[in-house]
Amino acid sequence: MLLIPPRYESVTGPLVFLAGPIQGAPDWQAEAIAWFSAQAPQLNIASPRREYAPGEFDHAAQMDWESHYLRRAAQCGVILFWLARESLEISGRSYAQTTRFELAEWKVRHENDGTQLVVGIEDGFSGARYIRRRYAQDCPSVPVVTSLAEACQLAVKLSYGEQDVRAQ
Repeated sequence: MLLIPPRYESVTGPLVFLAGPIQGAPDWQAEAIAWFSAQAPQLNIASPRREYAPGEFDHAAQMDWESHYLRRAAQCGVILFWLARESLEISGRSYAQTTRFELAEWKVRHENDGTQLVVGIEDGFSGARYIRRRYAQDCPSVPVVTSLAEACQLAVKLSYGEQDVRAQ
């Protein structure tokens, strides 16, 4: 099942939440969704990216939807972070500002609660060296990879209980 805002649906089984930049990023979520559709069609996927008509976007509703499904994936599933390199600069906004906050938030939740994470970092994402180092130091069981397909594959394995999936 594919979940996109603003609709809420009941989910049975594991859920993979696609976390990562939207504004200024390529539509990497569509690529991930296509991968899951072909390779793991039974898996539930939550993608926060959606096109809105002018005036339709409700920031609070979007945040609530994301929080709901992030928490659901943390309970049963995986949060997959894909840190795509910036494709379009948006004046007055730091690239991936929300994603960077969420990445730190869920890092701490992994450390405290065991939330399952996969982190993929595209070559050219700013701050990648720091993120890789901190995850290696603090969360060595979280796989940090360089391709979206590998991140998706690891998310499937973690969703179905394969615990030792660290990238070599």
